[in-house]
Amino acid sequence: MNLHNLKPADNSTHSERRIGRGQGSGKGGTSTRGNKGAKSRSGYSRKIGFEGGQMPIYRILPKRGFKNINRVEYNAINVSTLQKLAEKNITDINREVLMANGLAKKKDLIAILAKGELTAKVNVTADKFSAKAKEIIENAGGTVTLVNAPAQAE
Repeated sequence: MNLHNLKPADNSTHSERRIGRGQGSGKGGTSTRGNKGAKSRSGYSRKIGFEGGQMPIYRILPKRGFKNINRVEYNAINVSTLQKLAEKNITDINREVLMANGLAKKKDLIAILAKGELTAKVNVTADKFSAKAKEIIENAGGTVTLVNAPAQAE
């Protein structure tokens, strides 16, 4: 077998239907599109959500709420999670430590929240702290450092 004598297997290819080429072809006249209406015309495409002229569902249902384009999304880490890290002998907690322990991703903004208890002395670096979380960390003898704090709208 060589490249010059290769051919498709028998009955594996079909000739293209030539529609609209006269009545004798059997595919003339309406060219397999049926009679009249928008679907029989060239250039027809149905809009997404079109329901045959009935009022579409997206126009019946009311619009609700809005999406705040200025929203800043934070990854919340609780004080109880910091305690678990401290039990693993980790005293300096920052983004890299949280990433290494699977608690944050590279581009996450990190907020420390006050759920749980903290007895260990830890130094925490994060993008945001709740007032109560800051108080808990400082009462346990640790330090709080803010980084990359986005400017607050006033």
